[in-house]
Amino acid sequence: MAEVTAAQVKALRGLTDLPMMDCKRALVEADGDQDKAIEILQEQNQKVMLKRADNATSEGRISIAVAEDGSSAAMIELQCESAPVANNDEFQDLADQCARQLLDGPGADDPEALLAQDAPGTPGKTLQEIYESVINRIREKIILARLLKVEGPAAGYVHHDGKTGVIFQATGENGTAAVMRDVAMHIAAMKSSVVSPDALDAAAVDTERERLADEARDTGKPDNIIEKIVEGRMKVFYQEQGVLNAQQFVKEESKTVSQVLAESGLEAKAFARWVLGN
Repeated sequence: MAEVTAAQVKALRGLTDLPMMDCKRALVEADGDQDKAIEILQEQNQKVMLKRADNATSEGRISIAVAEDGSSAAMIELQCESAPVANNDEFQDLADQCARQLLDGPGADDPEALLAQDAPGTPGKTLQEIYESVINRIREKIILARLLKVEGPAAGYVHHDGKTGVIFQATGENGTAAVMRDVAMHIAAMKSSVVSPDALDAAAVDTERERLADEARDTGKPDNIIEKIVEGRMKVFYQEQGVLNAQQFVKEESKTVSQVLAESGLEAKAFARWVLGN
């Protein structure tokens, strides 16, 4: 059996970033063969992940990448087991690379297809290789849970804790990236649910409108006044239901979101609001 030197162990650790003792054991088992030792460590990692397969991934990070001209945007959710890992630089870099590749690459229908693509920040490696490398070092279950790419005009916002992310799409030509990002931030903060009243359940809307009409009729006011009262109170109902266009803009409450967008030549088209794990 070949003698394993400290230099060999250090070199293997430099290649894998795994603990020194793990590297030494693999080299001893491989009789000093570095390539074989790497294979052993990779096999051991798979065993580690099998043991953690049932572990909950309740932590993680949402990452967003947006084209400079706002022509497209991409969002991914990378999950892990613990908050320290979610705040780990390598974990966050992996999340950011996944989002960037989804934006700039050929696209992907599922997480596996994305991970098979090149890593934009690490030439010569795929995202899968980076993913496995991070798992090797962190020794925690990590899942690329979901992904989304949309065409613009688009903007994105991720809350500072990385647990809420929004991609917002609009129509129009004269808008600014700053306004659209502000609307994305509004959606995150105000928990918007739909773009317009048309997207709400029609039966629920009709029921509320009739309820408000009955209340207004009890006041004895004429029909034209009742209609105005109902319309005014329906605006409040829409706000309560999370209708984006009807909500008071979080940065300028004297205006609705639709008014703010209109001032920039825009109309809300669609949005995706993700909360980690939901």
